[in-house]
Amino acid sequence: MAELGEDYARAGFARRLGWGARPAVLLVDPALAYTDPDSPLFLTTGQAAAEAMAELADAARAGGIPVLWTRVHFADESCAEAPLFAAKVPALKVFADGNPLGDFAPPLRPAPGEQVVVKHYASAFAGTSLAAWLASHSIDTVVIGGYSTSGCVRASALDALQHGFRPIVVRDACADRDGGPHDHNLFDLDAKYADVVTLPETLQTLIWYAAERSE
Repeated sequence: MAELGEDYARAGFARRLGWGARPAVLLVDPALAYTDPDSPLFLTTGQAAAEAMAELADAARAGGIPVLWTRVHFADESCAEAPLFAAKVPALKVFADGNPLGDFAPPLRPAPGEQVVVKHYASAFAGTSLAAWLASHSIDTVVIGGYSTSGCVRASALDALQHGFRPIVVRDACADRDGGPHDHNLFDLDAKYADVVTLPETLQTLIWYAAERSE
């Protein structure tokens, strides 16, 4: 990937967007469906990503930075709210009303007052009020972790950019079914649509923002 990265850089890809003035953390679909070994959507690195997401949420809360969550929810297993998506991915029925796999994966849990966006498609922005909420709270930077890297994380990061927000994707806080899709999608996101960063540097930056807010 190093040679490919150099080629992309020579062509003008992978420039840094950087952080803006007001960040928020967005945790995309951190559901039990991705950490339970009995789930058809189980990800072997899902629990490690959940732990990283918990660190992101804790650091943001400590600094007064908003934490937002998304969850997929359908009224029943027909997934009639997104029929073509469900036809393509029948395993989405795990997000039907009443299925515990749709609940948040421990140790993740929204705190009282934190925004939870219910969605039916891959992007956190598709058919939701997320963009309006971010704009109304003067958010310009969206720090993203979640499941899965090649699916809902990628779609949400792309739409964040297209809605005028700076997407910062935290590598350690995302997971996929295999390392290949995970790494290749992070590479492509970093090249074209988002800044892909590590958990340690993200935590350090969130601490810096918190200090700025307190002055």
